[in-house]
Amino acid sequence: MPTELILDSDQAARLADRLFESTIGALELFSVYLGSELGLYRVLHERGPLTPVELARGAGIAPRYAREWLEQQAVAGLLDVAEPRDGERRFSLSPEHARVLLHADDPAHVAPFGHLLAGIGGVLEQVAEAYRTGAGVPYSAYGRAFRHGQGHINRPAFTHDLPGEWMQALPDVVERLRTKPGAAIADVACGQGWSTLALAQAFPQARVDGLDLDAASVEDARAHAGKAGLGDRIRMIHADVARLPETGPYDLVVTLEALHDMARPVEALSAMRAALADGGAVLVGDERVADSFTAPGDQVERLMYGWSVTHCLPSQLAEEGSAGTGTVIRARTVQEHAAAAGFSRCTVLPVENDFFRFYRLDA
Repeated sequence: MPTELILDSDQAARLADRLFESTIGALELFSVYLGSELGLYRVLHERGPLTPVELARGAGIAPRYAREWLEQQAVAGLLDVAEPRDGERRFSLSPEHARVLLHADDPAHVAPFGHLLAGIGGVLEQVAEAYRTGAGVPYSAYGRAFRHGQGHINRPAFTHDLPGEWMQALPDVVERLRTKPGAAIADVACGQGWSTLALAQAFPQARVDGLDLDAASVEDARAHAGKAGLGDRIRMIHADVARLPETGPYDLVVTLEALHDMARPVEALSAMRAALADGGAVLVGDERVADSFTAPGDQVERLMYGWSVTHCLPSQLAEEGSAGTGTVIRARTVQEHAAAAGFSRCTVLPVENDFFRFYRLDA
């Protein structure tokens, strides 16, 4: 057999193996969605080890489904299982895996990937049709599952890293927010409000406004603020960023993992600049992709393009005249947008993070 045919066969086998593994991973993430959505991990954590009948009773699901899900989770290595001593296997969630699958504020919590995939899966036919027509799929069409997944996959970082390492890269702004009477912060594209809550808790003397274009996300954010006891200190505003100057001025404007999704990013940055108080700054956090297109790419690049082709680009193109940035927004693009919006300086901040790159924009 010619050498080139052997090599081609090896390449095909490797790709086939990779897609096989990807299929297993996708199915397991859908099962994680079920475990999170139905409260199965919570019941196991609070009451385990449990038999299928006990889980079904505690979670309010059918026993046959409980058995199949528990066995699948054990086969996948997500749950521990003890061999039966009384005729029934008992399943449990280890403390280590509870960090990943259950505890929403834990830095290891990535179970919301399951909700993100479920949201995308629900609109894939619409995405395919958008590819044919050049139109888009509105963010709202991705539903509660995607909204929950997007909010909660970032919740640990927004809760811990934003008021810590990320804000420490802006020492003069931190000092200003702690000492200036009437200091104010705007969180643009706040989503479910986890970043807004973190900023309000870190700077208790400052007024904090969260703003988002998605009505359902704003309602979620208001509920979270109320539950955290911050409803009287935070305003969650359902509005386009173009209205930001009306509610300012702000000493700090923050927009996290959102600039790439804005249909008119230059106009959005211009509005943020117009809303700044004298000496204020804008903090942009967005995807930490490569400086230029390279194929094949690393895992982060693959992840970002994966979100882009299934969600970010279709949701952006749902708005007429959109810039259609996609998820993969490179540093040069951010810098060009900042300059076009009238900022005098765009500084890449020295914050180490596997997924986000941070920029300080000064008027």
